[in-house]
Amino acid sequence: MMPVAPVSANAAIRGLYGVTPDDADSARLMTRVRSALAGGMRVLQFRNKAADAALRRAQAAALRALCSEYGAALIINDDLELALAVDADGLHLGGEDGSLAAARARLGPNKLLGASCYRSLENAERALAEGADHIAFGSFFVSTVKPGAVRSNPTLLNEAKQRFKVPVVAIGGITLDNASQLISAGADSVAVITALFGAPDVTVAAQKFNALFESSHETKPKTF
Repeated sequence: MMPVAPVSANAAIRGLYGVTPDDADSARLMTRVRSALAGGMRVLQFRNKAADAALRRAQAAALRALCSEYGAALIINDDLELALAVDADGLHLGGEDGSLAAARARLGPNKLLGASCYRSLENAERALAEGADHIAFGSFFVSTVKPGAVRSNPTLLNEAKQRFKVPVVAIGGITLDNASQLISAGADSVAVITALFGAPDVTVAAQKFNALFESSHETKPKTF
């Protein structure tokens, strides 16, 4: 199957945004991701802090093919060279993961580039000036992945949406029980690891996360 064409951030960064768990078992990882894609996930970030370079390259390449099969965007966490090597749809960088401007120059204009902005609108403003096309804030809840992360207030999401006309992603301890308040506060997308890939039925979990966005859209007042 031919790979999907690059998509704009405004088209791609919507709804459930899956982030892979650290998993050395590639077959299990692919099964979980396929299940999430079958449930409607259309954005996946590959993040594996525990793997060596060879395993990361193999998993990223396999995920690139799998995401292409479903028309989903694959974003690589914190590794520009890997993103380029597997022709991923984009890259995500944290505050200490390198220059966004340099990454944009290497990626070109048609790839996605996300930035972790933590609790700061000023961080977001700088990231966008350097070439990011979507911004992520958090952590909003206690996270098993980053238990020591400083909490953010959901009102930050609304402020970001008012100030910046780009997709806004919420991350950090997000579950089916608490995602709605972030969506109501303005999140275009929720980034989820454990509550998605650790769910008893990953497909059903993905469907339920996406349904939260549909419900939110239906309850928003119409503007004329």
